[in-house]
Amino acid sequence: MKDAQKIALIASFLLRYPDEQWYNELPEWREDAQSVGHPQLRQGLLEFFDYVEDSDKKEFEDQYVRTFDFSQNTTMYLSTYELQGTGEQAEELVKFKAFFLENGYDLPKEMPDYIPALLELCAVIDDEKAKEIYDYCKPKLEYIRERFIEAKLPYAFLFDIILSVANGLEDGAR
Repeated sequence: MKDAQKIALIASFLLRYPDEQWYNELPEWREDAQSVGHPQLRQGLLEFFDYVEDSDKKEFEDQYVRTFDFSQNTTMYLSTYELQGTGEQAEELVKFKAFFLENGYDLPKEMPDYIPALLELCAVIDDEKAKEIYDYCKPKLEYIRERFIEAKLPYAFLFDIILSVANGLEDGAR
């Protein structure tokens, strides 16, 4: 598996709700992060794992909920950013849904603009199609990253890594 694919899967995992199963899987995902070939991206991922492991579980869970569930500035759903009305949001959702359907996938349980699901999709499709998705999502991912920086939240580092992968696809590096 290429670094970009591996990183997308790891980031998808790290952006999911930290329940008991998530914590049980954490060591396995850390091990996967240690096998990332790109030294800076590997180090960034491992530092995020360190942050999670050094955090109190309840505090980390509370921070996750405050960050992604109770903030309109940092939600996990990309169609909620910079849109004027529900019609525009519906059009956005159709576009995100098309990314999945065009690549032979469907999301029966998730909204198609859910960041972890989009990352998982990018990990299993060819580079050109993944680049198209990253390019479409990049302005919103950058917006979220800026909100994390302003709020001094560690998720900014994770979004740096995701955006590095997206930019690497632009350069043809994968």
